[in-house]
Amino acid sequence: MGRDMAKQTVSINRAPVLTLWAAVVAERLGFKRAEALTLGKAVAGLNAQAKGRRLGIYKPGRDRGKRRPKGGLGEEFWIEVCGRPVPVIDTPDGVRAVVRDKPIDPTAVTTYLEKRFGDDLPAVRDAMRALAKAFEPSELADEAYPLYEEFRPAIPPGKRGWGAKGDLDLNLIRSLG
Repeated sequence: MGRDMAKQTVSINRAPVLTLWAAVVAERLGFKRAEALTLGKAVAGLNAQAKGRRLGIYKPGRDRGKRRPKGGLGEEFWIEVCGRPVPVIDTPDGVRAVVRDKPIDPTAVTTYLEKRFGDDLPAVRDAMRALAKAFEPSELADEAYPLYEEFRPAIPPGKRGWGAKGDLDLNLIRSLG
């Protein structure tokens, strides 16, 4: 077996998997790569926040339900990706998801994904892109999160699973298309 033989499973936690998947979905929905990367990072962050609250790891803020203006970053609007509404702004470089009143840096998201996936990033991205292409964009918009739930790494339930790694099965991703 040569070096070109790709691994079929990757040991990784769920956050980078959802970040990459949501970015791939956003690209398939027509967003530019840099835009999609910021949307993917926001989806994973919002998902982690919600789960952290459910598990009691994060406490809800006092002003829950209130939104402050984005500090002069332009008019805020929302884009739904993987079933999650994401706050975004228009910037001179395109749409950017925002977190803590600041646009997410797509270069930082790329660095994050490269660090988390390492040498496995191209194979995982290719498998996810093939899956996304198997669906028409309108169908993918509805099915993206249920698909993620099918292939995401299995982790222990509850607080024990917080940040835990599981196996991401590339063959399973490929089989869902």
